[in-house]
Amino acid sequence: MTYEEAGRLLAEKGQEHVLVGFDSLSRQEQENLLDQIARIDWDVVSMVGEKEKQSFGEISRLPAVDIDEIETRKSEFTEAGLAAIRQGKVGAVLLAGGMGTRLGLDKPKGELDIGINRPLYLFQRLVMNLQEVTEMAGTTLPLYVMTSEKNDAETRRFFAENNYFGYPEEEVSFYVQEMAAAVDYQGKLLKEAPGRLATSPNGNGGWFSSLAKAGLTEDLHRRGVEWLNVFAVDNVLQRIADPSFVGATILSGKNSGSKVVRKVDPYEKMGVICAKDGVPAVVEYYELTPEMAEARDEKGNLIYAFGVILNYLFSVAKLEEVMAKKMPVHVVEKKIPYIDEKGRYHKPEEPNGYKFETLAVDLVAMMGNTLPYEVIRDREFAPIKNLHGVDSLDSARELLEKNGVEL
Repeated sequence: MTYEEAGRLLAEKGQEHVLVGFDSLSRQEQENLLDQIARIDWDVVSMVGEKEKQSFGEISRLPAVDIDEIETRKSEFTEAGLAAIRQGKVGAVLLAGGMGTRLGLDKPKGELDIGINRPLYLFQRLVMNLQEVTEMAGTTLPLYVMTSEKNDAETRRFFAENNYFGYPEEEVSFYVQEMAAAVDYQGKLLKEAPGRLATSPNGNGGWFSSLAKAGLTEDLHRRGVEWLNVFAVDNVLQRIADPSFVGATILSGKNSGSKVVRKVDPYEKMGVICAKDGVPAVVEYYELTPEMAEARDEKGNLIYAFGVILNYLFSVAKLEEVMAKKMPVHVVEKKIPYIDEKGRYHKPEEPNGYKFETLAVDLVAMMGNTLPYEVIRDREFAPIKNLHGVDSLDSARELLEKNGVEL
């Protein structure tokens, strides 16, 4: 895009302020800014001011494969999953675009040292979890690591410096998550530097479109990968490419599987896997009425009991089919650092604008069906969101030690 083309486009959109000071930028900064302008999704930016449509629909229970059934059919599920892994049909995708800011770490969150008596990094522990499965299967599987513009180079360096934590380098691929522009409350594009728009990763729902944009679907087809296990960086206990989970999903004939844990109380703040108008959906805790939240079955168990933990298995063929459809975009109020018209930098303490995000939970709905698969909470759910308190480094360490992990 040329300067003249950018000027005409920005004038049409009422965003002329973006090119203020353009002549004082270096040639590289000018090229980078023009490239950013060319990649703006104006349909998304125009969502500001529109009230996001809330589609509550008819919510109903979505039966899960619970722990009792899993124990009964463990060997059947595991054998089916191991067969798929050994045939090269399974890959893993690590969502690692975030920084560890809330944990006091000015680096990728995966570089957090969770050890006590020895160094043990979050990335390292996740790879170790994957290796437990590959050792059982007697073969490795491809690991795709989604980074962001802000942490890509450092993540690649860290993996290389640590020899990929013992995982074969040729099995690890990195790709950068697509970014979305951020705006103020009036819908004006914000800049984080004179030659750079303020942007943020486009949400965890964009993981497959970003993978495809990076050309990695060709790698999936070359390898014969038919299923992708997607998981978040911050749950240090989760099993990756879990053969029983993979096998149960494949045997169910469904397009996806969703690992879930049983809620500790009716009002726990986590998304619940349900059906909404007959389609699988993750219903936020505040969408459930008190009657629904507290409803129990004949055994006294909560009807809406299963919360998602961002560990999913997706059919690659179905992902490619639905990728042609536009995912829902959520407008999220955030604190966004920016420079003003005089070039002064501001780091707000209160929300000052909007970011635009897609969510993996919406992708579950787009798949048409899913198999909720219950895991034992204390064995597979130890998210690290904070340094202390609930879902923290402290609580994760406690659970790791409880599961026999040496720290």
